[in-house]
Amino acid sequence: MKATFGTKYDYQQLSDYYDILKPPTRATKGSAGYDFESPISFELKSGETIKIPTGIRAVIDENWVLKIYSRSSLGFKYRLWLDNLTGIIDSDYSNSDNEGHIFIKVTNNSLEDKIVRINRGDKFAQGIFVQYGTVIDDDVVEARNGGFGSTNK
Repeated sequence: MKATFGTKYDYQQLSDYYDILKPPTRATKGSAGYDFESPISFELKSGETIKIPTGIRAVIDENWVLKIYSRSSLGFKYRLWLDNLTGIIDSDYSNSDNEGHIFIKVTNNSLEDKIVRINRGDKFAQGIFVQYGTVIDDDVVEARNGGFGSTNK
């Protein structure tokens, strides 16, 4: 299946995969990242982009964030990049009206015309939980209610 550019999916393939979906896992005891598997098979030519509906939602404690990165091997071999370089999943993302569904948008930035092929179930991204701090006089009380860009409408 070729890249869908984030607009068309084989919904039966997605539905079938979501039925057997496993949560992201770490490969080893020393791994910081939780590997995300692709719910769809796709191929990206150089310059092509796809938005992947992972089917994953995360409940994250306050003052923690889930950072999403591309897998190192795909970045080195193919220059497969997340379009926002690092995905930021805030603790209040799961409570918004998008139900917290994590989407990951990637682009094949190969300068050598390499084609990236990802099969359903292949690991393509990784998430790392990171604690963060805030400044003393931070008095933000506004709550999120939406997905991408919802805090800057």
